[in-house]
Amino acid sequence: MREESAATMPARPTAGPVTPTVTNPGALPARSETLAAAHRPARRNAYAALDLGTNNCRLLIAEPASHGFRVIDAFSRIVRLGEGLGNADRLSEPAIERTIDALRVCRAKMQARGVVRAKIIATEACRLAVNGAAFVERVRDEVGLDLEIVDRQTEAYLAVTGCAALADPYAESVVIFDIGGGSTEIAWLDGAATNPSTDPTLRIRAWDSLPVGVVTLAERHGGADVTRLTFEGMVEEVADMLARFAIRAAPAANARHFHLLGTSGTVTTLAAMHLRLARYERRRVDGLWMSDGEVGGAIDDLLDTRLDQRADNPCIGRDRADLVLAGCAILEAIRRAFPSDRLRIADRGLREGLLMNMMREDGVWRRGGYR
Repeated sequence: MREESAATMPARPTAGPVTPTVTNPGALPARSETLAAAHRPARRNAYAALDLGTNNCRLLIAEPASHGFRVIDAFSRIVRLGEGLGNADRLSEPAIERTIDALRVCRAKMQARGVVRAKIIATEACRLAVNGAAFVERVRDEVGLDLEIVDRQTEAYLAVTGCAALADPYAESVVIFDIGGGSTEIAWLDGAATNPSTDPTLRIRAWDSLPVGVVTLAERHGGADVTRLTFEGMVEEVADMLARFAIRAAPAANARHFHLLGTSGTVTTLAAMHLRLARYERRRVDGLWMSDGEVGGAIDDLLDTRLDQRADNPCIGRDRADLVLAGCAILEAIRRAFPSDRLRIADRGLREGLLMNMMREDGVWRRGGYR
């Protein structure tokens, strides 16, 4: 199970014209006074961002630092909330129970760290499920956390906000993508970054949210025994969904220093395999550049593995062994639509975007008072 290291993240701007609709959870009764003081920040205030996706429940707790924030706690658990959504329209009771257990852990961590402000979002699984709103109410009643189901545009803009700092500043176009469990967000950033503090979402020329992720694609095609023919079928399905965006963003690949920038368990797994890591190390993966040949080679290597081999790989694990090749198929469709010599790997995304938004809204860097 991966957890972020206590690295300092660089400051990044808020998500431009789209602001997450999540509000202060009002969600930790034992800390109600602390939470009420969210707009009276004191030294070393702790902020929390929780991203509940189709596959993962991920929490990041951080405090402001001089040029961004310092991670002080993290939690990640594969809950597969959206399990079965590819064939049905409801969140299942086992998936709900797994998720509620994970959310209780997150709530305890937020209380222990004295979190003063939190943003807690749910994405594709809750957007699609007919009982998504009922699930949100159940979480509020049983856990005491207020989940906000964010729309696709908000999710796409948060992904850009969270990892755009890794884009090559000389690149005049970048395609950023986030391969999730139930959806894939993709955006075209046009024009070079003239200033590191410039809001990266102002460069978005086109974006899309594809209704496909590693869980839904694996459920449709099978993720355990994936032949090369099965893999090509997955790639073709994603390519059809990507076609409209690919037409709109076609000029991107012709721009000077163009490159892809990806965030997800898929790309970080490929990076770890390329580095031949004995165990996952975020500090070595986040920000890594991979050539087109290296990415293709890592995918080929994975296609030659059996399910048990993937499960035994410490950078994949049993919980993701049947999903990683579906993620590779989504990545392959993106690579074919936007040929690039370079892919930059980001082990950061929605949670980092949420944290930066909250801290900027509270003006923590204008006031100081951090360490």
